[in-house]
Amino acid sequence: MRIELLDSAEKDLLDGFKFYELQSKGLGSYFLESLFSDIDSLYLYTGIHAIHFGYNRMLSKRFPFAIYYKSDKEIIRVYAILDCRRKPAWIQNRLS
Repeated sequence: MRIELLDSAEKDLLDGFKFYELQSKGLGSYFLESLFSDIDSLYLYTGIHAIHFGYNRMLSKRFPFAIYYKSDKEIIRVYAILDCRRKPAWIQNRLS
């Protein structure tokens, strides 16, 4: 099994990095390390997360972000990595 980050998820990571790096130098790098660690945990825990808006949603351990993914027997596809502080309607629109 392998994990595939779609372009939209990579952009979400970059946006999060920029936001946190503006808050404090080095925090953006910590954000990326934390989120990549969460994404890597999908190798063990894929499919156990609740379904929201048609995607499995895994919450990040250290930041208020959710990782939206779908999986089959061979590939885990990460579609979005979104800030949980957004309005649910915005998240649903972004995922559709």
